[in-house]
Amino acid sequence: MSAASDEPLWKPSPERIARSAVTALVRTVNARHGTALTGFRDLHAWSVAHPGTFWEEVWDLGDIIGERGASALVDAEAMPGARFFPEARLNYAENLLRPRGRDEVALVFRGEDKVERQVSFGELCDLVSRLQQGLRAAGVGVGDRVAATMPNMPETIAIMLATTSLGAIFSSCSPDFGERGILDRFGQIAPKVYFACDGYWYSGKRVAIGDKLKSVVPHLADTAATVIVPYLGEAAEVAAGLPNGVALDAFLAPHAPAPLVFERLPFNHPAFILFSSGTTGVPKCIVHGAGGTLLQHVKEHRLHCDLAPGDRLFYFTTCGWMMWNWLVTGLASNLTLCLFDGSPFAPGPSVLFDYAEKEGFALFGTSAKYIDSLRKEGLKPGETHDLSKLKALTSTGSPLAPESFGYVYEAIKADLHLASISGGTDIVSCFVLGDPTAPVYKGEIQAPGLGMAVEVWSDEGRPVVGERGELVCTKPFPSMPVMFWNDPDGAKYHAAYFERFDNIWCHGDFAEWTHHGGIIIHGRSDATLNPQGVRIGTAEIYAQAEQVPEIVEALAIGQEWDNDVRVVLFVRLKPGAVLDAELEKRIRTQIRTGASPRHVPAKIVAVADIPRTRSGKITELAVRDVVHNRPVKNTEALANPESLELYRDLPDLAV
Repeated sequence: MSAASDEPLWKPSPERIARSAVTALVRTVNARHGTALTGFRDLHAWSVAHPGTFWEEVWDLGDIIGERGASALVDAEAMPGARFFPEARLNYAENLLRPRGRDEVALVFRGEDKVERQVSFGELCDLVSRLQQGLRAAGVGVGDRVAATMPNMPETIAIMLATTSLGAIFSSCSPDFGERGILDRFGQIAPKVYFACDGYWYSGKRVAIGDKLKSVVPHLADTAATVIVPYLGEAAEVAAGLPNGVALDAFLAPHAPAPLVFERLPFNHPAFILFSSGTTGVPKCIVHGAGGTLLQHVKEHRLHCDLAPGDRLFYFTTCGWMMWNWLVTGLASNLTLCLFDGSPFAPGPSVLFDYAEKEGFALFGTSAKYIDSLRKEGLKPGETHDLSKLKALTSTGSPLAPESFGYVYEAIKADLHLASISGGTDIVSCFVLGDPTAPVYKGEIQAPGLGMAVEVWSDEGRPVVGERGELVCTKPFPSMPVMFWNDPDGAKYHAAYFERFDNIWCHGDFAEWTHHGGIIIHGRSDATLNPQGVRIGTAEIYAQAEQVPEIVEALAIGQEWDNDVRVVLFVRLKPGAVLDAELEKRIRTQIRTGASPRHVPAKIVAVADIPRTRSGKITELAVRDVVHNRPVKNTEALANPESLELYRDLPDLAV
């Protein structure tokens, strides 16, 4: 049953539509290509039918710095295998540091400990130059990895820009990850230089991470330097206790600001490694290319969000989420980035709106869970804050509940482009998102991404409308992963996206087209968990839970609860063991410290048996279906199907 309504919550004015970047591009395409497009939907159809030409238009729209080459797309039907701009040469950092006034504000930062800073474009370039020289002196060059465990602060962006300017590959996670969570990621990619903060602030608490780093750094093989960035004022002391440790100030000391240099490389030379956890093994290392990331983000910022040079872009994100990468590419469109690190509710629930008012956000990006939390708090920021400069609010991570749509328009701002968006780490961008020229309907994402051949398919592989199916993309796009790290024959890459339907990207989301042409995301169709919009693999939870001596084995699912997903951990205990409060506390502590706070289950339930296939794999999807009172498919594949009854109508999961 669709959650959609026939009355739009918002319609853009004719004037807003007329001056939008979408309307301007429609005019450009008509003039250049002899078409007669009349709006976004026509433009989308044209972009999917003529992908090479469309992405050339995005290149021009973004005024991309580099050599484009004669060809826009080769092997256009191969997925994977299509190559966009095969003759192009560019550098990601060069496009983000495109010339602008030295005194222009590039970055604004607020930290929860009341830190407030502005970084001018000139200051940013100077810091990137000094970091660039320091990295080069440490031996970093094309293809080397630089990793960072950092808050969302200006130094993190500068480190990324210095890394990618050299043609090296940047990877990051947030400092609340546990020792195992960090090593499961960075241990796979062997960074030549590792950056970390001395600590961070969250919910009023000062959290030092020096002891954790003492456990992590010795296991990072081949790291020439570990650079500690000050946030708590303890960088020198922390660095002194680490192999090859050096405080940021000392790392930069030999290098004065100098003109930046940029290594121009092929279009999709690796720029980032992001991590997506699955149900088995360590997280997948997803390698994203410079050009595909850049073009996708320019398209989404300028066309789907209708942002213009000088606008202030805010996204509430950590450095362990792909929305951080999405945010920082805003520099390529001459946007001012507004950064925040800490709890969005400390010291009170209005902190982000205080920030929005003071800095004049044009776009406020956040998660569905945050909006739902504001609604439950009864907050009405539109009555208490001047949000006159706010043009758009985007929500991602998990589906935005229909009542949250209404709340945004009633309590935040009536004349606002509310865009629920959905994509993922796998594509470092979105499949479906906002259309600033179209109405917003309750419970619906507005439109497919331009250049993205998005469909919803039945189990039989046919397109469907008005019913749930698999979200797929039927044609290549530039931000498909370049590869997975440590996957020489591409087998893991193929299995992740192309095993279900040949030559078709299958994303692992249940989705449904509405009669408005909008889309509803109903959650994951695979076993990946998505609490509060953060994708978590069950394997990382098992790796920690099964270190607790009383646990024989464990199974985790995401339970739909209160317009979100909560993690439920089922444990089979050794004979005589009892799941009491003390054992629950030890399990949660083990998972929190070994993985991260996001991995900690909301509920822990003891069970007598765990269902598994005849080949011995535990079956999370079957348990999830039973918990949600859905029919279980293919029970004949189970070795112990009777065990599913242990999970039906559990009182613990009704509260």
